[in-house]
Amino acid sequence: MKSIINYIMFTIFVLTVQPIFVCATDDDGRWWDADFDGISLSPIAGQGQTQEGSDTVILYISGDSVISADNTVNGPAELKNATDSLITKYKLEFDGDGSSNTGAANTAYAEYDSFLSTPIEIRHAIGDDDVQITLWVEASNKPDNAADSGVYNATQTLTVSW
Repeated sequence: MKSIINYIMFTIFVLTVQPIFVCATDDDGRWWDADFDGISLSPIAGQGQTQEGSDTVILYISGDSVISADNTVNGPAELKNATDSLITKYKLEFDGDGSSNTGAANTAYAEYDSFLSTPIEIRHAIGDDDVQITLWVEASNKPDNAADSGVYNATQTLTVSW
C-alpha cells in the first residue's frame, strides 16, 4: 500500500464543454453562454475523505434538447496524474424541472465512465429560453489505496444535441 500523505496537493481539473453553434433558423439556436470554468477541489486529507466542487453555465435553447457526456473508460473525464487515479463522479443540476421551466430532472452522482451513459432530455418551456446547468464533481481515494500526492486532472466533455 502506498504511504498516506496528510494532504494531497490541490486536486485540479479543467472541465470543458464543447459548445454547439447552429443557427439554421431562429427557432433552432442553442448555445452556451461560456464554457465551465476549471473546478479546484480542496486537498484530500485522508483515506475516507471525499471532496466536491461545481461550476454553472447557462444554456440557451428554443426547443427540446438532449445532453450527453464522454464517458469513455479510462478516458479524459477520470481524475488522474502520472501514477494514480481517483474515484471520479459527476452529476448535473438544473434550475428548471422541464415542466413549468426549461430544464430537466437533476441527476445523481455517477462514476465518470457511466455519467450520462443514457443522455437526458432538457425540456423547453415556452417563454423560458435558458437553463442554468451546474456540473458537480466528487473525488475520493480508491478503497485500501491512498493515491500519491500531486495534481490530478480531468476533462469532462458535455454535448447538447437536438
